[in-house]
Amino acid sequence: MPVDEPTSSATAPAPPTSATDEEPARPDEGALLLDELRAAIARYVILPSGEALTTVTLWVAATHIQPALQHAPRLAVVGPAKRCGKSRLLDVITETVREPLITVNTSPAVVFRAIGDDPPTLLVDEADTIFGSIKAAEKNEELRGLLNAGHQRNRPALRISGPEHKPQAFPTFAMAALAGIGDLPDTVMDRAVVIRMQRRKDGERVDQFRSRRDIPALHGLRDRLTAWLRPLMDTAADLVPPMPVQDRAADTWEPLVIVAELAGGTWPEQARIACAAMCAAEAGKDDESNLKTRLLQDIRRAFARCGDPDIMRTRDLLDELLKDQEAPWAEYGTAGLSPRHLGILLKDFDIKAATHRFEGGRQAKGFARLRFIDAWARYCPEEPTADSGDENDAHVPSPHP
Repeated sequence: MPVDEPTSSATAPAPPTSATDEEPARPDEGALLLDELRAAIARYVILPSGEALTTVTLWVAATHIQPALQHAPRLAVVGPAKRCGKSRLLDVITETVREPLITVNTSPAVVFRAIGDDPPTLLVDEADTIFGSIKAAEKNEELRGLLNAGHQRNRPALRISGPEHKPQAFPTFAMAALAGIGDLPDTVMDRAVVIRMQRRKDGERVDQFRSRRDIPALHGLRDRLTAWLRPLMDTAADLVPPMPVQDRAADTWEPLVIVAELAGGTWPEQARIACAAMCAAEAGKDDESNLKTRLLQDIRRAFARCGDPDIMRTRDLLDELLKDQEAPWAEYGTAGLSPRHLGILLKDFDIKAATHRFEGGRQAKGFARLRFIDAWARYCPEEPTADSGDENDAHVPSPHP
């Protein structure tokens, strides 16, 4: 029976009364806990790679030190179809993160009020029903804005509140996991570590997840993660670890690398390997799936096939785009890419059709090649060829053997 008096040196110390009680940690405690968490996740879900499993493990652990973090990475669990393990992974995450808050059918107003200085972990299943269509995305634009703002600390949402209708700032900073079929909105994916799930093959086996049997053990692991990490929040807040990536990717992955640094052992190396590999894979996915970048590339090819004229009629440009059977333009919209669709896709690049005079004095809508030059250079630069460099870039053999 626990007593209030301290034990004598000859008596074993009483166990902590809660998961947040501080007690000295063994040097290898963090690494062993992460190993155990990794094994628990792998017991129920087959991740697409070892790097993905490392990533999920570190993300879950990072939720326990959110008050110490500058950025709150999203975890985007996406797959091409049903039965890829997305919901099962979310089940395991729900029982191991700190203060899970399920946001199914929850209004953004409720989420705003649930986030405080020690934020919960937002969990959204079937995110494709929220963002998977234009109509649904428009309806849930406020939630998307919350998810974008909450990636970085000190980005509150201002709302009119109370009987006096005064503006009130609601915090938005909170880590969030979202699972769904297909990619999430670009702005969310850009702030996420992305796990691309796949359907299990014959012969791949995992344990069935049973709440009554499995949740208590996962909660025990969750509480031990809390007991290890919460006393280290000041240390975590001061860490600025070297990162293998830059810019927003570095911001998003830094919390995971911080946890790995706190754990020690092989985890710092594993974290950086996972970061570099996963970011490189997403960069390749972005190049393939970003429709606007693909359009810029295809327009450049269309101009080249026509001899790079200074101006192309809109209808001629569309004809060239629609000729490519490997491109998505023939199936874009209900009747293929139209002048209106083309204008909408190019709007963000500040490229617009204008009325030009063509051969024979006839006027028609068209695009000037010069207007694309800056966008091509910024978003889809051509790979340099062996003979494309200038003389200053040419290799000069060394005079020394």
